[in-house]
Amino acid sequence: MTTDAAGTSYADLRAVVLNCTLKRSPERSHTQGLIDVSTGILERQGVAVDVLRPVDLDIATGVWPDMTEHGWETDEWPVVYSQVMSADILILAGPIWLGDNSSVMKKVIERLYSCSSVLNSQGQYAYYGRVGGCLITGNEDGAKHCAMNVLYSLQHLGYTIPPQADAGWVGPAGPGPSYLDEGSGGPENDFTNRNTTFMTWNLLHLARLLKDAGGIPAHGNQRAGWDAGCRYDFENPEHR
Repeated sequence: MTTDAAGTSYADLRAVVLNCTLKRSPERSHTQGLIDVSTGILERQGVAVDVLRPVDLDIATGVWPDMTEHGWETDEWPVVYSQVMSADILILAGPIWLGDNSSVMKKVIERLYSCSSVLNSQGQYAYYGRVGGCLITGNEDGAKHCAMNVLYSLQHLGYTIPPQADAGWVGPAGPGPSYLDEGSGGPENDFTNRNTTFMTWNLLHLARLLKDAGGIPAHGNQRAGWDAGCRYDFENPEHR
């Protein structure tokens, strides 16, 4: 069994990476090149990793968990959602376009949000107890802006975000090589490799802590309790 320097095992953890490239398989994805750095670390620790390209799937636009119940003929989002919910770690990865996240990334976040009303067995929002991070690639400015949007969105949905939970690579300003292009310097970039390594290990550490603790404590954050009148120390003269 693979362990870290402290003897901790991560072999019972699962991770899902959603590569929000605009390129369908098997076209080369520069984002996938950076994903491979992170997933290599995860897999060497025995973590089960699934990498999906949402652009390969027929994912409907909408605000409900299954859009076939709302007029769409097909919607493969429920397949993605089932894999997301089976994982302890979610990494959203994608390119920069016009200084912002790709349209695929935005759709993925919207569809994650469409399932945000689902509750877990403790009455918390279903994404509680999972950790999230992001990877951003491009040859234009905007990596930090993209990461801010992704990490804010994930924590708003209930994911726990560890320290330094993002990493990215951008080339020189203006037209130029992308991450995997010859001479880009991307795969050799020490800053990017360091941040990707730190992000991956912080996801591992926090996922381990949460799994061992049974998730986020279920007090003060249960929707059913609030709806029933419990205010969890918020002043409420009619507390039940």
